[in-house]
Amino acid sequence: MRLITWWMRLCVVVVAGALIVAATVVAIGPRLWNATNAHSEYPVDLPPWEGIAERTYVYDLAGNEIAAYELENSQPVSIGQIPPDVLAAVLAVEDRQFYNHHGVNVRGLFRATLSNFEGGARQGASTITQQVVKVEYLGGSERDGRYKLLQIVYALRLEKEHSKQEILERYLNTIYFGNNTYGIQAAAEVYFGKKVQQLTLIEGAFLAGLIQAPSSYDPIRRPQQSRRRFAEVLDALVEVGLTTATEAEAITVCLDPTSPEAESEQCVGSWQIPEVVRTITEKKITRTHFSEEVKSYLLNKSNILGETYQERYNKLFRGGLKIYTTLDPVAQTGAEAARATQLPANSAGIETAIVTLDSKTGAVRAMVGGKPFVAGRSEVNMALGTRQTGSSIKMFILAAAVQAGVQNDDLIDGALPCPLPNPDDPENVFEITDGVSRPLGPLEEMTWYSINCAYARLSQIVGLDRVVDTTYRMAKNLYLYPERNPAERDPLRPYASFATGANEMSPLDMASGAQTLANNGIHMQPYYVERIEGPQGTVYQHQDDGVAVLTAEAAAKTTSILSGVLISGTARRSQLEGRVAAGKTGTQDNNTNSWMVGYTPDLVTAVWVGHPDLYLPMNNIPEFVAVGVPRVQGGTFPSRIWKAAMDAAHAGRPSSVFATPVPNLRLGMRLYLPGTDCLSSATTVPPPTFAPPVTVPSVDSTDPSGSTLPTTTTTTTTTLPPTTTTSTTLFPPKPGTITDLNTTVPRGQIDPTWPVPTIDPTVYTVAACPS
Repeated sequence: MRLITWWMRLCVVVVAGALIVAATVVAIGPRLWNATNAHSEYPVDLPPWEGIAERTYVYDLAGNEIAAYELENSQPVSIGQIPPDVLAAVLAVEDRQFYNHHGVNVRGLFRATLSNFEGGARQGASTITQQVVKVEYLGGSERDGRYKLLQIVYALRLEKEHSKQEILERYLNTIYFGNNTYGIQAAAEVYFGKKVQQLTLIEGAFLAGLIQAPSSYDPIRRPQQSRRRFAEVLDALVEVGLTTATEAEAITVCLDPTSPEAESEQCVGSWQIPEVVRTITEKKITRTHFSEEVKSYLLNKSNILGETYQERYNKLFRGGLKIYTTLDPVAQTGAEAARATQLPANSAGIETAIVTLDSKTGAVRAMVGGKPFVAGRSEVNMALGTRQTGSSIKMFILAAAVQAGVQNDDLIDGALPCPLPNPDDPENVFEITDGVSRPLGPLEEMTWYSINCAYARLSQIVGLDRVVDTTYRMAKNLYLYPERNPAERDPLRPYASFATGANEMSPLDMASGAQTLANNGIHMQPYYVERIEGPQGTVYQHQDDGVAVLTAEAAAKTTSILSGVLISGTARRSQLEGRVAAGKTGTQDNNTNSWMVGYTPDLVTAVWVGHPDLYLPMNNIPEFVAVGVPRVQGGTFPSRIWKAAMDAAHAGRPSSVFATPVPNLRLGMRLYLPGTDCLSSATTVPPPTFAPPVTVPSVDSTDPSGSTLPTTTTTTTTTLPPTTTTSTTLFPPKPGTITDLNTTVPRGQIDPTWPVPTIDPTVYTVAACPS
């Protein structure tokens, strides 16, 4: 029997030797096929190593790390950064003859082959070099008889092309340690919450013990198996003299927390295997709506990182990029605090979304998308979600009107009810019957008090198509543009109800539109990324020359009117501390959505308040009633949040002023809608008068003879920019010939300077056209 065994061993040795010889002439593998030619089976050269996957880091405006993107947790380090004790521990466990062999440990190979053949415990004989070959060149290859031969051949050649230090460094940067960690730096972070330079001998030895079977020895999921494996590792350290038997025994005795010894005094403070995933404290990063949107932008809405999705994906998650974003930590902190302090926690689920942009560049300085981002629970970013705008949309109508030549002191009727044409449904008149009613008066006042009838009329006087076009051009961004597929997002429509907020827009859209006004008519598209640095240098630098959407004069006059909203209008309780500001509030029907969109020469902020999933009326919500807000309107929580966020974002900034508008070049005219408003020549036309500011109540009565007396309306705006005093005598229509000097703006007309219908109120009177 012994003779048979001896002969069998001899055969094995001969066969193993033959395999090694054969390995020198066999060269077939998926990564090397192109390195051979039709006349030779020898590889010419090994393919170069691919770059090691590196984590991409994201920074805010101040250089703080705010996000990290990675496909696999891998952070390459140089071999010089790894403590010598840790290197020694890895070699003691994985390849004690590393510096003595040429890629293949022949003695180890024979020993493992004999052991496996005799039916003993299976032994591995792969050197560190062979393990590198497996990862780099044989991934995905079929594990047949040829596999081991290829591994040997490539290991021998690898040792000729790379130094031992290079091979060991590559190994420690690519080997898998479990829990999605590739490389010893990532493993140090995940298991010990420290950098590789801080690892001790024992910690390094523990990590080395995971390499053989990371899943089987996972300390998080299989702590008992992990402890047994670590005891074996400690024995290996003793064998090579890295620690003493006494020291190893002291650690081993205390490893099992359930053992009697674990409660002894000698085990107090003893070394234990890690049983939770950790991270480096300074790199503890919380996902946010902003960081998630930066990722989505680079993958789906930009070709900065490549023409194809796969190119962009690889660079973002494996390319080791440094992405410097536009996020201002001061503005972001202020916006988050405004949400937390100004909107009471409530059982109705009402939330807020906030977007702050740089007025001059369009850079996104702050973004609050509702509740803080939590994967699987609150991922939807309401800062990009579209909702009906209420009256905040009026700033676009106003800008289009002023661009077309309308002035702040032009008169318009804001009285209820106001039946108007319905272009999309001519058979049914569009009519506003409730809300705030205001008689004929200056456009600026109709803006300050957000008079729906006045603005619904104005939108049609200016031309609904032109208003829609102006809105698109003022607010254009990655998510809002006229060419966008309607299946992806509902386009803006020229509804008769445009002025009351029938269209849906996002806080980013609204902030983008206001930025055009704040920047003197120059639109800069909102953006997230200032620059990107890669391993070889700068990958991207943001640049945008902007587009002139409005004239500087039109922007200044529009801003001057909107400034009054914060002085005497619907947002008068939200003036900023020591700064000029302009803006517009908005409240949708039944208080389902409420807004405040406002700006200074430096920053723009849009605030939305509502339910993230429903059009829920925000009336009599107990938590809101308790703080004096029975109905949520634009002038309540949205304006309070806006003020808090803007005051915080402006902290430390010098005070700026808006451009002064050019004085009006004509007297105020009467705005009217031909076909709806009909004209009559006055029989007596007194010259217009411009008296000093006085307060005169409206008069509407009859004299004893039954004749109708003139209605005199006097307004003054001495506290509002620009200061305007108007006293106009208006006469009711007289029987006679109906005269129409103008026509409505044609459908489809989007020329910004196309004139609007106006008449001299001292020459003509206006009344509803007879039905």
